[in-house]
Amino acid sequence: MNAKLDSRSAAERATHHRWSDVKAEPLKGTISRRLITGERMMIAHVYFKKGDDVPRHAHENEQITYILEGALKFWLGEADERELIVRAGEVLVIPSNLPHRALALEDTLDVDVFNPPRQDWLSGGDDYLRR
Repeated sequence: MNAKLDSRSAAERATHHRWSDVKAEPLKGTISRRLITGERMMIAHVYFKKGDDVPRHAHENEQITYILEGALKFWLGEADERELIVRAGEVLVIPSNLPHRALALEDTLDVDVFNPPRQDWLSGGDDYLRR
């Protein structure tokens, strides 16, 4: 009986979202994003116009970046040791604490998944994206 109650409780905690119902948050330039957060993961739609840039930063969160539309150029490492372009249909896995920056080569829709959720994004402490 307890397993049945635990299952029902977990089912009731599940949440359903529509991206179109999630308010877009404006950031620097023409960048905007929509966030959906669970207890241990976060997913974001990040919208870029050609020429938008994300300054170099690093975070403890592991990041998976999946480009749905467009293309982003990434520089990875303290001294930009690695450059690569991630295009629609491609995925980049960014390890915890790896410095990185990006430039939108065209209008882009990027899906970012973080574990754990980005507390700086939730609190508004992500100044590098707001200047």
